[in-house]
Amino acid sequence: MPASATKSPRIAVLADSDTRWKWGALTARRIAPAAAGRLDGYLLRGRATPTPRQLAETGATADALREVTGAEFLRAMTEESYDILVLALVGGGVQAMLHGLRHAWGGGRRPVVVTGYVGVVYEKLADGLLLRHGADLVLANSAEDADRFRAVYEGVGADAGAVTEVALPFLGGAAYAGERAPCTVTFAAQPSVPESRADRTYLLDRLIGHARRYPEREVLLKLRSKPGEHTTHIEELPYQKLVRGRELPANLRLVYGHMGEVLDRTDLLVTISSTAALESLHRRVPTAVLTDLGVREALGNHHFLGSGCLTSWDRLDAGHRPEPDPGWLARQGVAADGSYATAFDAARARIAALLDRSGVLLPLNPYYTSETAPGYLPGLLARHHLGPDGAPLPGTPATRAEPGPVRQIVRRAARGAYRHGVQRVAPVIRRMGEL
Repeated sequence: MPASATKSPRIAVLADSDTRWKWGALTARRIAPAAAGRLDGYLLRGRATPTPRQLAETGATADALREVTGAEFLRAMTEESYDILVLALVGGGVQAMLHGLRHAWGGGRRPVVVTGYVGVVYEKLADGLLLRHGADLVLANSAEDADRFRAVYEGVGADAGAVTEVALPFLGGAAYAGERAPCTVTFAAQPSVPESRADRTYLLDRLIGHARRYPEREVLLKLRSKPGEHTTHIEELPYQKLVRGRELPANLRLVYGHMGEVLDRTDLLVTISSTAALESLHRRVPTAVLTDLGVREALGNHHFLGSGCLTSWDRLDAGHRPEPDPGWLARQGVAADGSYATAFDAARARIAALLDRSGVLLPLNPYYTSETAPGYLPGLLARHHLGPDGAPLPGTPATRAEPGPVRQIVRRAARGAYRHGVQRVAPVIRRMGEL
């Protein structure tokens, strides 16, 4: 329920991973129609719940931050007063929370509910969008995405009015001023792309080869997470594991930290399809999206068709620097032309208008209901411990108490076992299945 439509709105953000927390918290600050008041963060308990190190690395802060189950969060939303709620979750989580909140709030006063995507939307477009339908604002990070989002909603006869064009909230930083000495080449690794050991080993070999070819350059392998940590996507074969036992060139280093800080010293950003490429292009840093493993939907680099950034390690080794296409940049929300300052104006105006009439906001109205998706929605809600009407299932824990020492130890052990299963056991089972 909303506190008030004051000049300093209270905001809540629910996130399920480090990347989504970064997107959600930074988006919340940018879309507030006035200087935001208190921002409370809620981290949904699960396999990708971020560690303190990951949270610090995002650079996104909150006035309060706590870990919750879905049931605990729904209960908190009936007890706390907020003006804006940002759901920074995977699609299924958004849909479950929309139904759970609809049940929890009924027809009473409620905050403006906002959701969207962390970065490039290159797969499961229809599935992810329809799972997000029902929020007051569904944010699109570019003009291209806004058009695609509306087409999906209109194609199923759903209201597309919630789609609102913005930009990625973490763009920024100093514009690239030209190559420095030493020249720094950064490879932005991704947790799940590519997937196979052979492909990841190939990319590592090429990076090592580039470092040896140019010993005067500084070559960085930018990693997303440390072994045992999870991000938005599962990383079964971390590069830290692949470099074990190798003799790396003296000018090649593995680095962590905030991507913006790494870009501050980067003269060439190389990746397969990471959102880091958009951050780099926003700053006008030379950016290369690799074609070595093909241009494929599974890799996500098909998103960069027409960008002018697609190239190969062979060409980079020969000194090539891609030149981005200005028209493509404008359509993809990179805002390298200086328009970033106004990118969130439309969202702020819409939220301000909704806050002005917050007392008469209609109940949340997702496209998926027991009538439109009777064979899909109940199972999805059940996975989040909700019944078909959005009510918590009997026996669902809803305690607000912080976990005691024993519970924390058990939880860490359970997460460790899960991650061991994902990173060690599951790949072996898959390889056996391919025999």
